[in-house]
Amino acid sequence: MRIEDWRWRRNATTLKLIRRATRLALKSVDWTSGTLTLLLTDDAALKDLNRRFCGKPRTTNVLSFPSPDPAYLGDIAIAYEIVAREARAQGKRIKAHAAHLAIHGVLHLAGHDHQNKAEALEMEALEVQILGRLGIPNPYCGIPYPGKGKAA
Repeated sequence: MRIEDWRWRRNATTLKLIRRATRLALKSVDWTSGTLTLLLTDDAALKDLNRRFCGKPRTTNVLSFPSPDPAYLGDIAIAYEIVAREARAQGKRIKAHAAHLAIHGVLHLAGHDHQNKAEALEMEALEVQILGRLGIPNPYCGIPYPGKGKAA
């Protein structure tokens, strides 16, 4: 995990939850070996990455860049400001939303996508299942996932 924006460091439990979410997501797609890079940064950095690699001149909450090398799974980048804004707007805790985005990023590295409704539903179901194992409510319907543990 590489942390470029100091605000990510303010809460150690957020970083711990992001790591745990990433590990559970990797396990859920049967990746037991290989490495990935998780960059926790700011809106400006994600806007630049989105423009350079995706041709979209705007910021986004998470980006994933799969690697063709099976020993290196790829890169995930998450932007602090947009995560904080979205969490506030949706009535979520920042750490829960950041964990969700880390899971989302791992699933993209594993080849999952949401270009159509069927793909989106499949990907969301996996996300909800992993979030439930972390005790984080279902972010798609506002109803807590019946997993164990408390909401993050």
